[in-house]
Amino acid sequence: MNTAATPMTRLFGGIGAALSHPVYRNYWIGVSAQIVGRWMLKVAIGWLTWELTKSTLGLGIVAVAETFPLIVLSLIGGAVADKIGYLRIMWVSQLLLGGLAALFAVLVLADLITIEGVVVLTAVMGSLEALSGPARLSIVNALVPKKDLSAAIALGSASFNVGRVVGPAIAGALIVVVNIGTVMALAALTFFVFVLILLRTRIEETRSKSSGALNIVSDMKESLVYVWNHSGIFFLMLLLGATALLIRPYIDLAPGISVTMFGQGASGMAILLSSTGAGGLIAGLYLAQRGETQGLTRLVTGSFLAAAIFLLLFTVSGHIWLAAAALSLVGFFILVGGISSQTLIQNVVDPGVRARVMSLYIIISWGVPAVGALIMGWLADFVGLQITLAGGGVLAVLVWLIMARQGPKLKAQLEAVKET
Repeated sequence: MNTAATPMTRLFGGIGAALSHPVYRNYWIGVSAQIVGRWMLKVAIGWLTWELTKSTLGLGIVAVAETFPLIVLSLIGGAVADKIGYLRIMWVSQLLLGGLAALFAVLVLADLITIEGVVVLTAVMGSLEALSGPARLSIVNALVPKKDLSAAIALGSASFNVGRVVGPAIAGALIVVVNIGTVMALAALTFFVFVLILLRTRIEETRSKSSGALNIVSDMKESLVYVWNHSGIFFLMLLLGATALLIRPYIDLAPGISVTMFGQGASGMAILLSSTGAGGLIAGLYLAQRGETQGLTRLVTGSFLAAAIFLLLFTVSGHIWLAAAALSLVGFFILVGGISSQTLIQNVVDPGVRARVMSLYIIISWGVPAVGALIMGWLADFVGLQITLAGGGVLAVLVWLIMARQGPKLKAQLEAVKET
């Protein structure tokens, strides 16, 4: 790949460096469109669930239906991606996801949807996301050189949070003005656009050297042992898990938060989710412009504490716009920690196990929040969302007090840059 400075690189720093690679730039455009659609669909499903159940526990159950497959299937997806390649598993799964989103739209528009149908369709979509997620995270290494990896990952996360701002805003407006089914139909189109771009993408992929198509169990075991024995990656996974379990569940509980804590409807839910996305967008752009690995370990530990503190402030804000401001900062620090952790993991992980290790990252980042949402949703039915969320923030601070000392000890191991 061309590593010479370009006008885009000189003008935009790390962002320009990542986008100066045409293959990555085209992929980034496609995945950005799909992310907007994913968030439109997520908001539509969340509000549909609230309309059907009027229960925070119902929201938690649907969240688990979507993300439980991540826990079960992501390791398999990582093993398969390491063996057959990233692109193939991605375009097939995105095509099927688009079809399921279209089916969702038809059922809603025809007034045939039930809460059982929501759970089943959401579980199937979660299964496809689980199988393709490790490939989606790992493919970045094949699109840019190692020196631009941090910027490319951060830019991808910035795109994710543009989607988290734009997607809920579009969905919230269309739910009020048109209907949920239309939102789902438009979301389906974004998946198909991404498929077309993936089919035109050409990359060189590093595949697992293990032989045989029936070694998935041993391949998964190998990745678990690898993470357990790598003190730096293991530390990052623990912090990610604490964030996912104690801080992030508010995202899946947003419909209930909007109604019970602030007396708002779908528009309030869109404000809260978009505020989180706005903070995450700023985090992604900051880290993309920063474009280096040095100092990321300290950012991981510091951002975890900051996210917990601002979550506590959110629970006592008392007004939708003050809450939105607090959540924008929660979103900022969650993403600083998440992007930095992902960059550090990809910086040091061996290429032959990369997708499998990233499947563990997906399980923790996307599966564990649903478990937290289920637990918090159940507790909230007894003590209320405000007390439940505040309890998560307090526990997160206690976890930070226990783990903060380990970061400096692992800095050199995690931040060493080796060109590949």
